[in-house]
Amino acid sequence: MRSDKPKRKKKKWLRITGIVLLILIIAILAYGFTVYKSLTAAVDTMHVPVDRVTEKRTDSLNLNKKEPFSVLMLGVDEREGDKGRSDTMIVLTVNPQKKSVKMLSIPRDTRTEIVGHGTTDKINHAYAFGGVAMSMDTVENFLDIPIDYYMQINMEGFKDIVDAVGGVTVNNDLDFTYSGVHFPKGQISLDGEDALKFSRMRKEDPRGDFGRQLRQRLIIQAVIKEGASLNSLTNFDNIFDALGKNVKTNITFNEMVDVQKNYKSAAGNIEQFSIEGTGQTINKVWYLVVSDAERTKIQNTLKEHLGL
Repeated sequence: MRSDKPKRKKKKWLRITGIVLLILIIAILAYGFTVYKSLTAAVDTMHVPVDRVTEKRTDSLNLNKKEPFSVLMLGVDEREGDKGRSDTMIVLTVNPQKKSVKMLSIPRDTRTEIVGHGTTDKINHAYAFGGVAMSMDTVENFLDIPIDYYMQINMEGFKDIVDAVGGVTVNNDLDFTYSGVHFPKGQISLDGEDALKFSRMRKEDPRGDFGRQLRQRLIIQAVIKEGASLNSLTNFDNIFDALGKNVKTNITFNEMVDVQKNYKSAAGNIEQFSIEGTGQTINKVWYLVVSDAERTKIQNTLKEHLGL
């Protein structure tokens, strides 16, 4: 008579394997739930709707249909007793059909109409006069495209975001020293404090504000790259905490999910460019004056990318 001992061992092995797999699945689901909870909590903190009406977007934007959209990124230095100015203004247009993102830096001294204030001034003053809404309206008017979303970043706290993703690596094209830190040419790794200094230097750069804008875009791209890496999954709590404390946006959680699902193909191809102009002193104030031809060229580039 054949012994049934091997069968019992086999069944026992299957039960043990099944239990291990079940525990693993539960652990993964629990981890996913923890990530989900942390993310939703951060987004709830970040989400600040903006009250404005735009004539540039006649129909509601549908992210499920993969329609191109735009985001105004505002880097704001807010100090106690001072509302601050948006010293960094970057417009992103995202087109999943073209599988690309265009990243336009707007120099803070650009002279333009401040919509809703009745003045012509430096474009970054719009934030000081009327906050996010006036900034969006002014940039929308200047570029003649709809500005769908905004993302306001506290630049002082930006170093926390860089540290949360484990630091960043960028390719530096200018050898310089700023605030006691030397930044050599070539590929350099930066922690949050150094990344903030790297992105703030302006006076030692022969390109002035244009060089500073380039470095800001490099840091933002590097943060996006690091944040999307698998290594960041183990540090999600710190990342979400840093985002929740230092970022405000009108993008909802569901819209973020739609963007992640429908627009991933665009993230790998980011084209950077900036606005050119001439420096002029008007009424004892220095401005960057953008010609009609340059402004029209930029407008047409962004309209084409947004499918307008």
